[in-house]
Amino acid sequence: MTNKYKIDLDTHGTALLNILREAIASSDITHQRLNALVRKYSKPGGGMYTHSDLIYAYREMAGSNGLPPYSDSVVESLRLKPVRTSSGVTPVTILTKPFPCPGTCIFCPNDVRMPKSYLSDEPGAQRAEQNSFDPYLQTYSRLASYYNTGHPTDKIEIIILGGTWSFYPESYQIWFIKRVFDALHDFGKGIDRREEVEAEVREKSQLHPDHNTTNVTVHGMNLEHNYNQVVQSVYRDEMHRSNELAQAIGRGEQPRSAVDEFATWEELEAAHLENETATCRSVGLVIETRPDHISVEEVLRIRRLGSTKVQIGFQSLNDEVLRVNKRGHNVAATRRAVKLLRQAGFKIHAHWMPNLYGSSPEDDVEDYRRMFEDPDFRPDELKVYPCSLIESAELMQRYQDGSWKPYTHDELLYVLMESFKLTPEYCRLTRVIRDIPSTDIVVGNQLTNFRQIAENELAKQGIRSPDIRAREIRFQKVRAEDLHLDELWYTSSCSYEVFLQYITPERNIVGFLRLSLPTEAPITDELIDAAMIREVHVYGQSVEIGELSSGHSQHLGLGKQLIERAVEIAHERGYKRLAVISAIGTREYYRKRGFSDGKLYQLREL
Repeated sequence: MTNKYKIDLDTHGTALLNILREAIASSDITHQRLNALVRKYSKPGGGMYTHSDLIYAYREMAGSNGLPPYSDSVVESLRLKPVRTSSGVTPVTILTKPFPCPGTCIFCPNDVRMPKSYLSDEPGAQRAEQNSFDPYLQTYSRLASYYNTGHPTDKIEIIILGGTWSFYPESYQIWFIKRVFDALHDFGKGIDRREEVEAEVREKSQLHPDHNTTNVTVHGMNLEHNYNQVVQSVYRDEMHRSNELAQAIGRGEQPRSAVDEFATWEELEAAHLENETATCRSVGLVIETRPDHISVEEVLRIRRLGSTKVQIGFQSLNDEVLRVNKRGHNVAATRRAVKLLRQAGFKIHAHWMPNLYGSSPEDDVEDYRRMFEDPDFRPDELKVYPCSLIESAELMQRYQDGSWKPYTHDELLYVLMESFKLTPEYCRLTRVIRDIPSTDIVVGNQLTNFRQIAENELAKQGIRSPDIRAREIRFQKVRAEDLHLDELWYTSSCSYEVFLQYITPERNIVGFLRLSLPTEAPITDELIDAAMIREVHVYGQSVEIGELSSGHSQHLGLGKQLIERAVEIAHERGYKRLAVISAIGTREYYRKRGFSDGKLYQLREL
C-alpha cells in the first residue's frame, strides 16, 4: 500500500521502539496501556506520539530492532477507533459538489458552500471541501487515513452523499464514480496521484479552497434568494465550464484531463471490470436521492452505475406534514419508490425525521409504527434524524412565529425509546441524531450521544433495541457450534422477504442474508422467474481478503451457508433462478458460489 505518512525514525525511532517493545511484551495491548506508554516516552521537545506514529514505526521496523516479525494482530491492537470497521467493511463517505436541488424543504440547511442539506462544519463535509469535492482526492485521502490508523482497506463501502443524486447530470455521475474506482485502484497498487490531481483542480476548478472564497450566506428569516439561485450565481462560471467541456468532449472536439467532469459508460464499465479482482475493492456503493426522482429507468441506471444501496428520504409518512414542510412529494411517491427499489433488489436505507413542523411526539411514534407495520415501507436500514433548527433554514420563520418548537429532552427521549422498541430485527438503525456541530444549532437538542442515552434508559427497563446495530457481534470471538440460523419472514408490497440470520443464544447477530421472493412481474426481463439475494453480510472486525483469523466470524463460512439456505428456500418456492444484486468487488465471490454474470445481476440456476 502507498503511505505518504511518515515520521522521522532517525529522530523518534528509539522512543517509538521503547513504546512498541513494552506494548508487545504485555499479554494484552489496551488503549489504556498505550496511552500510559506514550506519556512515558513523549516526543523530544514535548508532545505525544499518535496511533499513526506507532503503526508506521511498527510497519517499518517489525522483524528488526528487537521487534518480532510483522503481525496483523499487532496492528489491530494499535488501531484507532476499531469500531469504524467492526461491521465487516471499511466505509468511505464522499460528497458531491454544491449543485441545485429540486427540493424546497423548510427544514433543510442552505449552506451554499455545500451540496444541499449539508453543513460546512460537519466532519465529512470539511474533508470534501478540503479536497475540492473531487472524488479521486476524497476517496484516496480517506483510504490513506484508514491505512495510517491501521484499518483494512481491501473491502470498501463507498457512500456518496450530497443533494439529490438523480438531479446531477448523468455525465457527472459516471465520471464521479469512475474516479472513485480510479482512486481505489491506484491506492491498491501503491500509486499516489494526489499531487498532480490537486494541481489540476487548483488550476481549473472554482471548488478548490484557494478559489472558493464565497462568503454569501442564506438566512432562513430572509429568503430573498433561495439556495438554488445563490448556488447558480456563485458557481455560474464553474457550471458553465463543466457543461461546455462535457459537451465538447462528448462530441470528440477536446481532450480532457482527469478532473474534467466527463466519462463514458464504457470507461466506467472498464473500471468495474478491473475492480472485480483489485486489491482494494468496492463491496458496496451507496447513493442518496428523493422518492419523487425514482422511476423504472432511474433504478436500472443507478444499478448500471454499480450501486447496491439507496439512501432515500422518507422524512414523514404523513401527507399533511410533508405538505406544510414543502417536501415536494406525497406519501404515495414514497410507496412507489420503495416498491421499485425493492423490485430491483436494492437495499433500502431510509431517512426519517421526528419533530418536523406540524407533527408531535405522539404523531411521530405512530408514524414510526406505520413505517414497519405497512408492507409498502419496511426499510432495511434507517437513519433517525430529529429535526434541528439551522439558521439558514426556512424553518426559522416557523420558530420565530411560535408555530414550531424543538422537543424537550423528555419528549425526544420518549420518541426515541418508543421507536427503538418498534424496530424489527431485520432493520439496522444506522444512525440516530445527525452529527451537526452544536454551534450550527439555533435551539433544541445538541447531544450527539442521545442514542446512547435512550439505550441506557431502555436497559434500566431490561429492554434492548431489537435492531441489527444493537445486536452486532463486533469484536467478540465466536464458535460455529454456538450459532443458530433464525428465519424471519415478512411481506412487502411486491414480495415475501426472508431475513436469514446467524445469531448467538443472546440473539447477537453474526451474519445475515436478505432474500426476496417476488410476487409480481419483475422490473427487468433479466429477473424473470428469479428469487433475489438483496444482501449478504457477515459481521465482525473487517479482515483482509484471504486472511484467516481464528475466531473471526468472517471466516466461519457463514456467507456460503446463508447462500445455500437461500437456494433451498427459492427452489422450494418454485423459482427457477436465484439472482444477486452483487457489488462490483463481490462478483468474484459469487462466481465461486455458482453464479454467472448477467447484464446487471449475477444469477444461479436452481
